[in-house]
Parts: sequence; C-alpha cells; structure tokens
Amino acid sequence: MKKILLASATILGVTLFALPSNAQQTATATIIDNNAKELGSIEIKQAPEGILLHVDIEGLPAGKHGFHIHEVGTCEDHSDFKMSKGHIGKGDDVQHGLMNPEGYEEGDLPNLIVSEDGTVEVELYVDDLKITDADDMDDDEVLLDSDGAAFMIHANEDDHMTQPIGGAGDRIACGVIESVTQKPVSKPAE
Repeated sequence: MKKILLASATILGVTLFALPSNAQQTATATIIDNNAKELGSIEIKQAPEGILLHVDIEGLPAGKHGFHIHEVGTCEDHSDFKMSKGHIGKGDDVQHGLMNPEGYEEGDLPNLIVSEDGTVEVELYVDDLKITDADDMDDDEVLLDSDGAAFMIHANEDDHMTQPIGGAGDRIACGVIESVTQKPVSKPAE
C-alpha cells in the first residue's frame, strides 16, 4: 500500500499521519421536511464493505418511520419529494423489504424510531453500498452516481414486506447525499 507520510511538529513532539491511497470517503445529507425546513443531518462514512450512517434529526413525529435511500439526488419538490423516484437497487430480481425472502433492494433500511420529543440519533451500518466508485459510476450500489441519491423518511412504519414500500406512506423528509471528501486516516507514530 502506497503511503504518503506527513509530519507535523508541535511543541509537545511530532505527530505522523498516514494517508493511504484509499483514504476514507465521507458524505453528508441535510434533511428537510415538506416545507423545506432543515431538521438535521446524516453523516456517511465509507467502510471496507459498506457504509456507516450517523443519523441526527429533530422535528419528526414520534414513532416508527420508513427510512430508505432513493435513486435520484433531489429534494426540490418539497410537497411530496417524488422527483427522487424509487429506492436504489429496485429491479425485477428483488422485492422491497429487509424481511422479504425474495431479497431486498439496496435502498431498504431499518425504520427510524423517533422519540416523543421528535428526535432520533442512531448509527446504522449498511452492507454493499459505496459513496463513489470511479470504475462503476452507474452501479446501483454507488450513492453518488450520475444522478446522485437521497435519503427519504416516510410518515408511517415500514413493515419490510409489503410492496412497493412496506406501507410506509407519504414522504415527509428528504436529504440529498452530497459533499464527498477524502479524509486522511491518522495513525499514531511508531
């Protein structure tokens, strides 16, 4: 693995940072409601075999809400968020729902469980997805492909089986995935 070593002198000593060629990719999504009011954010970190999400949102109705990744990165139609289309990974060989024996779409996620005060903060790991992939930008598993992707929060709980969206109902919040960065992976000096 090719590494670039950066040295930073401080009053207390020297700290070294390793920047491998596969530095960690990150992205973010600002979540808005149907009135375009900002409710919070979702931070995304690339992991070796999937993505790690940190969800931090307030102002949602209490209870369980369907939570998905949609195939087009837009939330500009605030009233219903329909321009974001359907879930990523939707196809003839898979069905909606994490509990579906026919398989699930890459955009299917666990429900968000919102507390009585309207907040939710949780970390979720999602297998097989990538923030970007220079070699395969039209793959369903790539969030920032040519038309992007968006997180979608629904009014009701997703039962993880019923077609096409698990009975999750109206789209009440949306967030476009954007702002890809490369962050160096820091390691202590040996």
